[in-house]
Amino acid sequence: MLEIRSLESHYGRIPALRGIDMRIAEGELVALVGANGAGKTTLLRVLSGVQRASAGQVLFRGEDITRASSDRRVRLGIVQVPEGRLVFAPLSVEDNLRLGGYTRNRAESESALERVFAMFPALTERRRQPAGTLSGGQQQMLAIGRAMMAQPKLLLLDEPSMGLAPRLVEEIFATIRALKASGTTIFLVDQNAHAALSAADRGYVLETGRIVLSGAGAQLLEDEQVQQAYLGL
Repeated sequence: MLEIRSLESHYGRIPALRGIDMRIAEGELVALVGANGAGKTTLLRVLSGVQRASAGQVLFRGEDITRASSDRRVRLGIVQVPEGRLVFAPLSVEDNLRLGGYTRNRAESESALERVFAMFPALTERRRQPAGTLSGGQQQMLAIGRAMMAQPKLLLLDEPSMGLAPRLVEEIFATIRALKASGTTIFLVDQNAHAALSAADRGYVLETGRIVLSGAGAQLLEDEQVQQAYLGL
C-alpha cells in the first residue's frame, strides 16, 4: 500500500530524515519506535503532506504522491490522528466528527458517523458536549473517530497513548487492534514501544532520522538493543 524510497526532509539546513526506506502492506499494522527527536513525527507529517520532502519518493498504491497536497492525500485515503489529539475544544463531539468527514458526501458521512458512535459508545452519550470538556482518553477516542470519518485506507497514528493512564492505554490499544481486525491499514508511532511492537505485524526503529532496525514486532521485542534502549530491560 505504501512505499517510501530514500526519503529525506529538512528543517532549514538541519536534516530530520535521512534516506528512509520503508513499506507497509495492505492490512498491516506497522509500528515505528524511537527516542524523542528521532524524526518519528516528521515522517508522519511528510506522509500526510504537511511537511515537505527534500528528496526521495512516497508511493501510495503505486501512485507517486511525494508532491501531492495534504487534502489530496486525505481524498486518496491517508488520514492522520495528530499527536496531542488536537480536537476543536469549543465544538461539540458530533461537530468534531463531522469535520473529519468533510471529503465525503452526506450519505457516506452519516454512515461513518453511525459506525464511529458504535465503536465509541462513550462519545454517543456526549455527542452534544463540547470536546474540550472530555477526559484525555475520551478526546483520544474522538480524535481517532474523527479520522475514521474520512474512511481511511491508511491510518497514521501519532502517539495515541501519550499522557493517558495505564488503563486507558489498554483501551486505546484494544481499539487499534479492532481497527486493524476490521481491515484498516495502520502506521503507528508511540513512545510506549512495548505496547506498539506487541500490537504490530512489523516494526521499524528510527534513530536520528535513520532506520537502524526492522523486523516482525515480536522479533524486535526480543532484540537486545531494543530492550536496552526502549523497553528498560
